[in-house]
Amino acid sequence: MKHMSVLAKLYFVLIQADTQTSEREVAIGRQMVRLEGFSETGFNREVAALAGRTPEAIYKEIVEGLKRLDKALQIRCIAWMCIIANADGFMDKKEWQLIYKLYHKDLGLPLDQIMKAQNELMKSLYTPLSK
Repeated sequence: MKHMSVLAKLYFVLIQADTQTSEREVAIGRQMVRLEGFSETGFNREVAALAGRTPEAIYKEIVEGLKRLDKALQIRCIAWMCIIANADGFMDKKEWQLIYKLYHKDLGLPLDQIMKAQNELMKSLYTPLSK
């Protein structure tokens, strides 16, 4: 599974975890797509294809896909989810449970490295692209 597919599934499950998708979460999702170098059309197509599928089935694919990525990309994906979950100013309990289960229970990733990646990504979000 490609990196973009994993992030699309993570994004889809995360923004639906608390049943309220904020405009800010969507905006940060667009920035994630841009900064990761994905095609916005391709990413949106991946997300749209998930409609109607069960969160449990998608979650299983997320875990399998993340396990195929190297550790640095796993950390980066989880860091993006933390940023998106906090985009509306508050990480919902269901969002936190999803993220925690993934990074701690399913992948065994160190929280300090996720937070470091999150800080680096946040800097990228607020640094204008050079022309």
